[in-house]
Amino acid sequence: MGTKIECFESIANAPKAVGPYSPVVRAGNLVFLSGQVGLNPQTAQLVGSGIKEQTEQVLENLKAVLAGVGLSFKDVVKTVIFLTDLANFQTVNAIYGDALEGHKPARSTIQVSALPLGAIVEIEMIAVVD
Repeated sequence: MGTKIECFESIANAPKAVGPYSPVVRAGNLVFLSGQVGLNPQTAQLVGSGIKEQTEQVLENLKAVLAGVGLSFKDVVKTVIFLTDLANFQTVNAIYGDALEGHKPARSTIQVSALPLGAIVEIEMIAVVD
């Protein structure tokens, strides 16, 4: 008997997927969140061009995706942050720390040459359901 896999195609208050993927997939007690960029869920456009605005929106999007499956940042065990410029690390780190309210999942931060839709930050997460 295999692990039950559940794909969520759409989550209220979160941007729709911009490609052939699910924003969130649950496999057993693990929940995988696809990377989110700073898209406004209502307009499907990036919010501004600055790191502060985009990071805040990314975290709002992730919060909405988690809430859509009954979870919160407290359930996150692993995060990967993609930045087009590591010079933005301190700003992202401060906003991320505030949003997670002291919760400290394992994390990697990687500089990449480009991100979808011209975004400058993307974050993906893995959470656990008890």
